[in-house]
Amino acid sequence: MTTKSAAAAARATVYGYPRQGRHRELKKAVEGYWKGRVTADALRATAAELRRTTWQELAGAGIDEVPTGDFSYYDHVLDASVMVGAVPERHRAAVAADPLDGYFAMARGTQDAAPLEMTKWFDTNYHYLVPELGPDTVFSADSTQQVTEFEEALALGLTARPVLLGPVSYLLLAKPAPGVAEGFDPLTLLDRLLPVYAEVLADLRAAGAEWVQLDEPALVQDRTPAQLDAAERAYRSLGALADRPRLLVASYFDRLGDALPVLAKAPVDGLALDFTEAAAGNLDALAAVGGLPGKRLVAGVVNGRNIWVNDLERSLSVLGTLLGLADRVDVAASCSLLHVPLDASLERDIEPQIRRWLAFARQKTAELVTLAKGLTRGTDAIASELAANRADLASRASSPITHDQAVRGRTTAVTEADARRSQPYPERAAAQRAHLGLPLLPTTTIGSFPQTGELRAARADLRAGRIDTAGYEERIKDEIREVIAFQEKTGLDVLVHGEPERNDMVQYFAEQLTGYLATRHGWVQSYGTRYVRPPILAGDISRPEPMTVRWTTYAQSLTERPVKGMLTGPVTMLAWSFVRDDQPLGETARQVALALRDEVRDLEAAGTSVIQVDEPALRETLPLRTADRPAYLDWATEAFRLTTAGVRPDTQIHTHMCYAEFGDIVQAIDDLDADVISLEATRSHMQVARELAAHGYPREAGPGVYDIHSPRVPSTEEAADLLRIGLRAIPAERLWVNPDCGLKTRDWPEVRSALEHLVTAARAVRAEL
Repeated sequence: MTTKSAAAAARATVYGYPRQGRHRELKKAVEGYWKGRVTADALRATAAELRRTTWQELAGAGIDEVPTGDFSYYDHVLDASVMVGAVPERHRAAVAADPLDGYFAMARGTQDAAPLEMTKWFDTNYHYLVPELGPDTVFSADSTQQVTEFEEALALGLTARPVLLGPVSYLLLAKPAPGVAEGFDPLTLLDRLLPVYAEVLADLRAAGAEWVQLDEPALVQDRTPAQLDAAERAYRSLGALADRPRLLVASYFDRLGDALPVLAKAPVDGLALDFTEAAAGNLDALAAVGGLPGKRLVAGVVNGRNIWVNDLERSLSVLGTLLGLADRVDVAASCSLLHVPLDASLERDIEPQIRRWLAFARQKTAELVTLAKGLTRGTDAIASELAANRADLASRASSPITHDQAVRGRTTAVTEADARRSQPYPERAAAQRAHLGLPLLPTTTIGSFPQTGELRAARADLRAGRIDTAGYEERIKDEIREVIAFQEKTGLDVLVHGEPERNDMVQYFAEQLTGYLATRHGWVQSYGTRYVRPPILAGDISRPEPMTVRWTTYAQSLTERPVKGMLTGPVTMLAWSFVRDDQPLGETARQVALALRDEVRDLEAAGTSVIQVDEPALRETLPLRTADRPAYLDWATEAFRLTTAGVRPDTQIHTHMCYAEFGDIVQAIDDLDADVISLEATRSHMQVARELAAHGYPREAGPGVYDIHSPRVPSTEEAADLLRIGLRAIPAERLWVNPDCGLKTRDWPEVRSALEHLVTAARAVRAEL
């Protein structure tokens, strides 16, 4: 392979990096601050040290241009709201009194002020805090964080590029503030927002920034002509600024489509595009608009969202094609590396040959440096790296882990009838009411109860050999007995066993299914200080033995009230794992569904009359482009039905979804054919109940009345008011009462009070009816 002259040497860069630190130091410091054990100065010092370590490691690995501004104490979209002064009225006093405490109040709420709504960041499992805007919103620039972090990197002698959420995506991600008249479009505030961005850019330029990256991921979604006009106007305005840094506009997660010619013609200095399989079409589209003559192209050829090693030769081929389409071509991951764990070399429990198939953030930076070197100096300069990469790819392709003929034979034999309940919903509903005997407005929880320090210590003691299996199981039984007794005393109608034995709703099942790999250190931020360890879906999936029956049956033996069996659904098992990329997702989903179908049948056979199969990721995994959605929804809803359709009519199937925009998938929710669905609704003030009603959803639903992602405890009257709003959309005979989501992240004092208020509210509204 030949390349341009060394004068156009390709640079390696990234858009962002994991924030938490090697040992999740940020999580510990922030939570310590919330509990009063860590001072504000100590928290800031920890954050500064994490940034310094990250930048120096990136530079030491060969990254030529490090990002700044991607670090956050909680969420980068919340940081953008602070940067532009979009603080809700209810939080302004707190922010004025103490900016750090006010920042966390917006994220988590206080007893007197609800937090910002939280939802998924495009089709990832990262949650962002939704900006609240209205016609009276007044923006004001505060570039303190952006300038400070850039200057920290400069002081280390590094070439740095500040990264900001772009103004168009910021407004497209926002929602009307509570109380704003229906129909308000935040994008109408663009002309008011652009001068604020201009001021921030001027501040960064004054601090010495040569380049600033403006992320516009919302432009990879289908956009109206008016929205594309707004993007054109925004970058014509920012590009025309007299004294500004050079502007790099970045997109990722999918192809740009109609927005590509808009940005290619804009007076900006470079574009960053995704060239992975997820954004197929960007390469041809870029060629069709004549490339980017005179501009910089940052090519995202390494998948920033998955953990498999890159096919270096394929990426070099793409980069070679791109050399003729831009003034200069640099090499990057497809998006921020926030979405992958830090370092695969730490995973000593994974067999060494399999570990060579994996690339976490540090391995991906090495791949970028290798690709930049190969692009600049030719393939001979990276011959040994290419040979090792070919061997790793061949090892994975030929491994028996990835091919189980028994599993593949079973999936091939699936028929349409296997994914259909034996009776229609009205007949099932009558059978379930007779069998369960529940009151009007039945109360329940989503599944998990607080994961106490004692429970985590018990799991650690078991792993370390300080207690044996029998001792560990006695601790689990003790917890289940306490949880059941509390629920009975509180008056809940359908109980749960509390999931004390589960480390995570996906990992717990992955560890018991063939074809999955579990990590020890593969932490990824989900929101705030909530980190998860997504398992790795490496091969064909089957269930060797029952996974949940024992504990569910034990819990049921303690009470006469129904206890729900609790499973994670097939789509969520994929979405919250690092999924294999060597076969269609629908095929993998079918394998997982059949394994879960066996578990559902065993639960029913053991006497479980209510079984919940959670699918919080159904909306999250929805393709960003409308044209790609029907095929996804076909296999996703089939996988759920394949999991649940084999039960008797009087067995009630529940599902659960949270923290997503449900309006786009109401038909898919209907197509699941679950008997009951519970949904997050508190922060959006029962919006989903209205969406279900508008669709004519015919089954039972429980829009949440308790926001479990905030430490504040709702009053009885708050919960009752939300119920009354829900009743305007959903008839009482089909309305359930429940929290927004599971309770594992909350403390017992909060949970006790909140659930007592929830039950009291349900009884009060029930009496009104």
